[in-house]
Amino acid sequence: MRQGLGQHTGLRQELRVNPRLYQAMDLLYMPMMDLQQHLKQELLGNPFLELVEPEEEEGTAEKTADAEKAEKEKEEEVDWEEILLNGFEVGGQREQFEALEYAEPVTVETTDLIDYLREQLRMLDLSPRQRLLSEEFLGTVKEDGYLAATLEEIVASVNELVRAHARREEPEPGEADETDAPAAGDEDLPLYTLVEAEEMLAILQHLDPPGVGARDLRECLLLQLRQDGDTTSLTFRLVDQAFPDLIAHRWNDLARRFGVQPADVQAAADRLARLDPKPGLKHSAGNEGYITPDLVVEKVDGQYRVFLNDQGMPRLRLSRTYQEIARDKKKMTQENREFITSKLNSANWMIQAIEQRRQTMLKVMNFIVDRQREFFEKGIEYLKPLTLREVAEVINMHESTVSRVTNEKYVQTPRGVLPLKFFFSSALATASGEDASARSIRAKLEKMVADENPAKPLTDQQIVHLFQEQGIKIARRTVAKYRDQLGILPARMRKRV
Repeated sequence: MRQGLGQHTGLRQELRVNPRLYQAMDLLYMPMMDLQQHLKQELLGNPFLELVEPEEEEGTAEKTADAEKAEKEKEEEVDWEEILLNGFEVGGQREQFEALEYAEPVTVETTDLIDYLREQLRMLDLSPRQRLLSEEFLGTVKEDGYLAATLEEIVASVNELVRAHARREEPEPGEADETDAPAAGDEDLPLYTLVEAEEMLAILQHLDPPGVGARDLRECLLLQLRQDGDTTSLTFRLVDQAFPDLIAHRWNDLARRFGVQPADVQAAADRLARLDPKPGLKHSAGNEGYITPDLVVEKVDGQYRVFLNDQGMPRLRLSRTYQEIARDKKKMTQENREFITSKLNSANWMIQAIEQRRQTMLKVMNFIVDRQREFFEKGIEYLKPLTLREVAEVINMHESTVSRVTNEKYVQTPRGVLPLKFFFSSALATASGEDASARSIRAKLEKMVADENPAKPLTDQQIVHLFQEQGIKIARRTVAKYRDQLGILPARMRKRV
């Protein structure tokens, strides 16, 4: 065998994805708000792109005013040729693009749960030692208001801080003010005890909102009942003494245990509905989710029409000024020409990609409207099964392209604002040979349960028979799965006496 280095020639085929193809796929994937931000960045980075003014797009003609405005802008504009020849580094152009930025709504900062609790603790007469412990407690309060650690863990954590402080010769400037840590001279500061933690927990659990600082659901409900002064009622005793049986809806067992009628137990349990199982969420710092629909479906003259909601979308075109300058290549170096060619091609491709995205979205939504017309007319029970592959075959596109078009996109319809994924669901067979949408089946199941006799709730098997009467073939385990997805309890736990 001969070893060594050598060279040889050969032919082979490779499949490589053009980087612009990746960008095109990203454009399809982007929802409206993300696409707006992306186009703003393109406007800043590519001088061959410019905005189409609303007056020009609509064709309105106030020519005299426009002419005067154009003349004024021409007097104020910078030397475009100098910018072009110097690689677009001359000041002035970036400021022009920045002036085209859209004004966006600013979310007002709100006080979250921890800040709200801290403000209440500041109103209390606590010692520095207690304040340090209270900060440790606040660090373990979850967004829903429950404690995320045990008292033992909290004590161990704060004691570690005390030990670290004792080893420190001098405090960092300003640190004691921020954390309320013990003074530097307290070298023999005793460690925190579990009794102190229990006392601080009691203080925390008396703050607003009622139920905050609880370690489980039972304690959360008891805290709210105590703050309401309800400590002698049957409701309080059920939560305090028989919580496992209460959440299992064992009405008869509870009635015998407390010497009352089953109906009284149910009435007492119903009063728990006024309590908040997650009291901290009302002060959640999570931002509100604003949805901007990408498409609009309206009924016009008895027909459903699809429109793109691109009113706030920047409309792009090639800059005539730069195109004229780019034609004169005598004063340009090879590097300038390559730069201009790259930017011009990128601008052309971006405009074409945006238009392709518009057309693809309209094709997909028009097919959905044609397929789901009964849903728009009659409601969710008439939603038909639909898959991405069916849409892809009709509009002659790949299934992955349809998936990107429908991902995180919303449509405003006469039935409300819905995600495009809403219209896609699996199929169940019917006696007539047609298919029924799984989403419509869940809607029918929910209606069956809502209309049932509370004293004799429908079992899963009875629901199967009701579907069979409607010509829908469905298994009992499928009914149980859909019921769980809808948050519907089993028949035994829905029964009312």
